[in-house]
Order: sequence, then structure tokens, then C-alpha cells
Amino acid sequence: MSGSRAPALVTLGESMGLITAVETGPLEFARSFSYGIGGAESNVAIGVARLGHAATWIGRVGRDATGDMIERRLLGEQVRALVVRDDGFTGLMVKHRRFGTALSVDYHRAGSAGSRISRADLPPGCIEEAAILHVTGITPALSDSASDTVFHAVERARAGGVTVSVDVNYRAKLWPAAVARPVLLRLVAQADLVFAGVAEACLLLDAVDRPPIDELARAVSALGPHQVVIKDAERGCAALVDGSAYRLPALPVSVVDPVGAGDAFVAGYIAEHLAGKPAAQRLHTATAAGAFAVSVPGDCEGLPRRADLNTLIAYEDVAR
Repeated sequence: MSGSRAPALVTLGESMGLITAVETGPLEFARSFSYGIGGAESNVAIGVARLGHAATWIGRVGRDATGDMIERRLLGEQVRALVVRDDGFTGLMVKHRRFGTALSVDYHRAGSAGSRISRADLPPGCIEEAAILHVTGITPALSDSASDTVFHAVERARAGGVTVSVDVNYRAKLWPAAVARPVLLRLVAQADLVFAGVAEACLLLDAVDRPPIDELARAVSALGPHQVVIKDAERGCAALVDGSAYRLPALPVSVVDPVGAGDAFVAGYIAEHLAGKPAAQRLHTATAAGAFAVSVPGDCEGLPRRADLNTLIAYEDVAR
């Protein structure tokens, strides 16, 4: 266990080692690699911490160098890490750019330490003391015990009056849509706040044709959550928050690495939610955080701090 701050955000899931080929081209010809960490939930925890709020991440890592690195990185980011060391290996992601901006990500995580998370890993009070519990649709796909842990955490949060945030985060490489959909629907129905991409919203709604983004937000809201944010990459986002609709364009930036942009967006929104900011400000910060993330290689390296956001606001004012 690392850190001692009382958490405002609690999240749980799998964090992995991230191997990234530096050169563009077939992976077999790559000779230079960087090594970092990745994982949707730990990315969000880091993003929220960088924006000035206490954050806790719960998960399992192996008794290996990658597990050591993950715990140290979280500690260095001022994230309170409730880490269980497991005899299994710490999972890995391998990322390379085949051509242009086309990224490919392979997972090596079946049977990993992170996939063996269980409800026993959630200490008494760790959920109940939070302001927001954030979970994703990735963790239930990892194993039966991981799925059970997510729903147990959500149940405890709801019983304790804690806001439940869900990022649908469907990963086709982890489970087929027909298996994922009923699980994701159950998760969304218990959420207060839901983030989804356009394709993910269509999956939830079993929509063959893509409806307008504002209609998607209304339809997902009808499933239960009173805050729904639909992320539409470079086209911006739409939201329905307590019955009020919002639209916001994406910021025009050069995309270096799109992986992790959705997590940055979520972190920005949650950080402003914790700060008591109105929905429009939450979305503005979320959009800015996503823009920072895509401009830097890596899963979490580009997550902004408050000073970065202030610099961007000043730049936008000048541009106008």
C-alpha cells in the first residue's frame, strides 16, 4: 500500500507494462522500444491526481519488475495504490505503428495477476469513503473473479451513496459483443455517470445504424444514468446531464498517439465533477485533457496538470 491521502476517487482494474515500438513500420523490424505503464483505470487515477484531487487505484500486480514499476509510478504520481502482489505475471501491452497514425495494440494478459483481482482485495471502507467510484467495461471481461469484484464494488458504492462512474470501454479482443452486451447493460444500469464512444453506445442499444450523437446520449440515459457523455474522437462530444443537453467540439491538435485519450477525457470530467464545477466546465476540461493526451506518446504521459490547462486557455484566448 502506498500513500495516505483520503481518496476522492477510487478505481480498480488492471495496470500493465506497455512496450511501444519507436519506429513506424512492421513490428518485426523495430529495433527501439520504450517501456511504460498502461491501463484505463490507472490512467484515470493519474489524470485525476494531476488535476489536484486525491485518487486511489486498487489492483493486483505480479512479483516482478513490471509490477514494481507500476507501483512506483503510481506512488510518484501521488496516487494511493492498494496493491496486492500476486504469484501471476504482470500483464503486458505491445503497441506499434504499422504506418502513418494507424496503431496496433496486442494484449498479453490472459491469466495475469491483474485478472485475478477479487472482492477480498477491496479493504473495508475503501469504497464507502470515496466521492466517486470509477470502473470500466474492461475489467469484467478479464475473468469471473474480476467481474464479480467490479459488481461488488458498485453494489457497495450504491449502498454508501457514492457516485458510480462507468466507462463502457468495450474491447473486442477481450470478449465478443454478444457476451459483453448484457454485462455492460447491467453495469450501465447501476451507474450515475456513463462515458461511451459512439460505437460503444450503439452496442449498448443494439443499434445497427448510427443515430445522431445527441440521440445516443438520450437513449443511453434512458438505461439508468442521469449523466451520459458520448465521446466522438475528433468530432468532439455530446452529453445529457440531469436532463440538459450539451455539445462541444474537439480541440484541433496534431495527433501523435490516440491511445489513452478517452481516459484523459474521463479524468478531466471527473476532476471537475469532484471540484463541484458545472457540466459545461467538466466537458471543457475533459476535451482539453484529451487534446493533451493525444499530443504525446504513451498511455498516461500526456495527462495534463492544472498549469497545462491554464496555458491552453490562454492560448485559446489569444487565438480568438
